[in-house]
Amino acid sequence: MIRALTAFVEELRAVGVPVSMVEAIDAAQAIEHLDLASRDALKSGLSATLVKQARHLAAFEAAFDVFFGTATPPGEQAAAEFAQQAAAAGGAGGGEGAEELFEAIAAALNAGDEEALRELIRRAVTELSGLQPGRPVGGRYYFYRVMQRLGADRLRLRLLEAVDEDDPLARRIAEEDIAALIEMLETEVRREVVRRLVADRGPEAVARTLRTPLLEDIDLMHATREELANIETAVGPLARKLATRMAQRRRHGRKGRLDVRRTIRRSLQHGGVLLDPSFKPPRKSKPELVLLCDVSGSMATFARFTLQLTFSLAAQFSNVKVFAFVDALDDVTRFFGPGRELGTSLQQLSSEAKIVWQDGHSDYGHALDDFVRDHLSKVTPRSSVLVTGDARSNYREPRVEALAEIAQKARALYWLNPEASRYWNTGDSVMARYAPYCDAVREVRTIRQLERFVEDLILPASPAQRAVALAHG
Repeated sequence: MIRALTAFVEELRAVGVPVSMVEAIDAAQAIEHLDLASRDALKSGLSATLVKQARHLAAFEAAFDVFFGTATPPGEQAAAEFAQQAAAAGGAGGGEGAEELFEAIAAALNAGDEEALRELIRRAVTELSGLQPGRPVGGRYYFYRVMQRLGADRLRLRLLEAVDEDDPLARRIAEEDIAALIEMLETEVRREVVRRLVADRGPEAVARTLRTPLLEDIDLMHATREELANIETAVGPLARKLATRMAQRRRHGRKGRLDVRRTIRRSLQHGGVLLDPSFKPPRKSKPELVLLCDVSGSMATFARFTLQLTFSLAAQFSNVKVFAFVDALDDVTRFFGPGRELGTSLQQLSSEAKIVWQDGHSDYGHALDDFVRDHLSKVTPRSSVLVTGDARSNYREPRVEALAEIAQKARALYWLNPEASRYWNTGDSVMARYAPYCDAVREVRTIRQLERFVEDLILPASPAQRAVALAHG
């Protein structure tokens, strides 16, 4: 059991779930007091000791099903042997019995016969998945193959046929019950597929193919609608955590300049030996932030989360100015701020801001010219300028001299690019021409990368800390 727990913890760490050595020891001690025959008890105990944030539960559950949810119950040994024989023969996978299975599963769901349903699920995986020993295919492929051939949507409609359409309340309740039944069916099919794969390949190999990326590691540019909604919900707590860290780092920042007089006076207590140097308290001031944000179609998703995080952190800056652009640039600070809802602010930005000049395609050069001409006075030696965008200017003049003028006035200039770095400087990307004028250029495609950027570069730090951060940029 300890060996399985160790492998399980290593898998969680590989996915990105932070599990310390102390937490792993706590989990091992918890197991001693759990009924290992109860899957739910084991799952509850391990999640209580190993998972600290709700957004990590999906990754935990996926790994748990592989390492602890795949044992074959004694009463299912014959069915397991039958499945192994079918797999050894190359896997049926033809789907000839799909219609018969569909009818039988619908009847079992209607009757609430769990034993019959489990037997039918084992048969469905054997006949419809095409699972073969040693074949390097991920478990998701086999799961979707089974569900596609069974027809989950068609099954839902079949179960709804018996519902009284004249009673809206009864139909609504029935729809929720049926949705729960279909979800239970999918869960059991997934577990059966995983059980077969683990028996064939071992849990570590299967876990690698079934890894669920953490919310903070999902690519913002390719996230589904559901993932984007979850990410947006997570940005608020993330911003609060970052704000707390920023405040703590500012309070406990590096010491100020050496106070020579006090140091010499203190040394008199030790015969003139400088054992206890004294420092003047540092002047701690909040920095200013100027954000230049590409909100064109390709950058809209990334811009949304950049703006949300920026204004959640606004209290840690003495002044925040936001400028949005497509092929023209406008000051949109008025649309954001305390008490404003992000959705409403973004709607106002798209309908009222003057961010389109000609054809509505990105033109970084013209946008930078607009900023230098109309807003350069808002950049001071205390300002950190942050540009967010992919630096794809549709083969138009990039006007690097405008960016150089902004960099010369600012305390620091950073560029966040949500495009994979391997695609920079291909096609119409001019990232290499802008990079020399930036203190740092970062690939930021995930919430985790955005968090690291804020902690490393935006926060006031000592010259040594800033040099390290830039070196890792």
